[in-house]
Amino acid sequence: MTTQLMSERDRIARALVLLRAGVFLVMLMWTLDKFVNVSHAARVFENFYGIAGLGRGVMAAIGAAELVLVIAFGLGLWKRVTYGSILVLHGISTLASYRQYFDPFDNLLFFAAWPMLAACAALYLLRDLDTRCTVGARR
Repeated sequence: MTTQLMSERDRIARALVLLRAGVFLVMLMWTLDKFVNVSHAARVFENFYGIAGLGRGVMAAIGAAELVLVIAFGLGLWKRVTYGSILVLHGISTLASYRQYFDPFDNLLFFAAWPMLAACAALYLLRDLDTRCTVGARR
């Protein structure tokens, strides 16, 4: 392998680990919200997904499952499954917020979901090149 090609793969791997770290941070905070601010998380489920009446126990179970997924994603484990799941979950979240896009200047922060969705898609598509700071990565 040429030095130029190795350098290019190294730059790609660096970029991907930065994308993964950014997506991980956002997903981790959304996950922790299910434990720390249960009423807020329940309102999100009700207002955006039409699922009402989720109590502390159900929210804790959802949060625990999501936490396992987010940590595995952050570590770069089982990339096809974890990166794909994060892409699907964030895609659902982005699309479920469609009403906010009709009043953009009162809901500007919701538009941050779109570049993050693009980052999730890029990570999924380039998952085999994401080798930095992953558990069991081959160099």
